[in-house]
Amino acid sequence: MFRLRKPDGPFLERIRTCYTDAPLTYAEIGCSHDQAPPGYVVDNYRVRLGCGEVVFNRARQAVRDWRVLRLGWLEPCWPDQPLQNGVLVGTVARVFGFWTVNLCRIVCALNEEGPVSRFGFAYGTLPGHVECGEERFLVEWHQADNSVWYDIRAVSKPGGWLTRMAYPLARRLQRRFGRDSMRAMLDAIC
Repeated sequence: MFRLRKPDGPFLERIRTCYTDAPLTYAEIGCSHDQAPPGYVVDNYRVRLGCGEVVFNRARQAVRDWRVLRLGWLEPCWPDQPLQNGVLVGTVARVFGFWTVNLCRIVCALNEEGPVSRFGFAYGTLPGHVECGEERFLVEWHQADNSVWYDIRAVSKPGGWLTRMAYPLARRLQRRFGRDSMRAMLDAIC
């Protein structure tokens, strides 16, 4: 959804109401954890955050607070949403002089403890999103070497004719998103 002005609260609430039960735009649920289906592009971004439980806890809180989606040019629509399966989430972004709203649904919330503790979520695209597919945001604490990592994995293809027409720009924005999200996470744990 493209707009000339930044969407306000009442507009975003109308969208939330209209899209509460909207279906995902792809059938390959879980593709951000597995091998990508044919026709999809995979983007992986990974950065070491540091070491230890304190860093891992800070990173988990940054994910809970949606800091990984607060990038200056992009922000979460409803930052009070919990990280639970089925929850509607979205972003508002300023891109090339326009505002765009992209909606997703959380398809997997992760909170695993063990030799590699993991925390994060994956969301899948809903109708009107510029992309089609799934994106996973994950923090990991590898206790064998005490390292803590932030990992983003996007499995996507163009969500419509406009994205197909401007595909080189869409790819550029996807790379920018990955870099900026990693930077936001690094800033959040300091």
